[in-house]
Amino acid sequence: MRPDIFAVPGATIYHEIRGAGPVLLVLPGGGGDANGSDELAELLAPYATVVTMDARGYSRSVLDSGQPEQQHVRVQSEDAYLLLRHLTDEPAHVVGMSAGGIVGLDLLARHPDSVRALVAHDPPCFAVLPDAAEQRAFVTEVSHLARTEGIPAAAQRFLDGIGGAMAPTPAPDARTPQEAAMWARLAANAPIMMEYELCEFTSYIPDFAALATAVDRLTLGVSADSRQLLPSRPAARIAARLGLEVVEFPGMHNGARTHTREFATRVIEVLGIQRCAGGRSIQ
Repeated sequence: MRPDIFAVPGATIYHEIRGAGPVLLVLPGGGGDANGSDELAELLAPYATVVTMDARGYSRSVLDSGQPEQQHVRVQSEDAYLLLRHLTDEPAHVVGMSAGGIVGLDLLARHPDSVRALVAHDPPCFAVLPDAAEQRAFVTEVSHLARTEGIPAAAQRFLDGIGGAMAPTPAPDARTPQEAAMWARLAANAPIMMEYELCEFTSYIPDFAALATAVDRLTLGVSADSRQLLPSRPAARIAARLGLEVVEFPGMHNGARTHTREFATRVIEVLGIQRCAGGRSIQ
């Protein structure tokens, strides 16, 4: 693994690079951290140059202002585009999970020439749903609770609102030192995500006209074990609008962590990537 930083307007983006061959960028979920995809990246590294990143304002991707700022989909997707242009002259594979899927959709719509293929897994674009007003009220309540009653209350309301779509996270005493450090960073990221990102991102409506010209490069993924629950519903709605079929990925909304080997296998299948010379296949 090779860590690096890259300056973009208003921030410095921390990222990690593994493997060789065509670039595959993994976009993190809300309040994301590059190390949340460590195991996934290791499994994909024999097939591609895998790049994981901290989104701006989170963990080690520091803002020039030094203060939390409102997060915008367009700004994060521009960060991803600039990072890709820094790393390669060729179109890249992109995998975005949860809020990272939203960023990926915006990246494909605005910079289609930079994307060889996109997997957007459970992008929580609640604004495309028939009950968008209800979901807007829900995330607004979560954001309000984060400011007034604290993160535990907000997190519980969020988990209740998504209907149990997340599998349990590892117990603290089961975490490696590196995992413990990551979870500490994620805990610090949570208030920023809930106050400065959640409402903005879940209100995002994809540019359907732009995506319609790139449907051959787009896979909308849903979680096999929770596809009827809130986090997967927007992907199904977007796919129907674009005339696509959704693709099931193993596990629940956080299946990339809980079913990592199976999730990686599905990514490889969907993207059609081949093992690089000397790389080991997933067993």
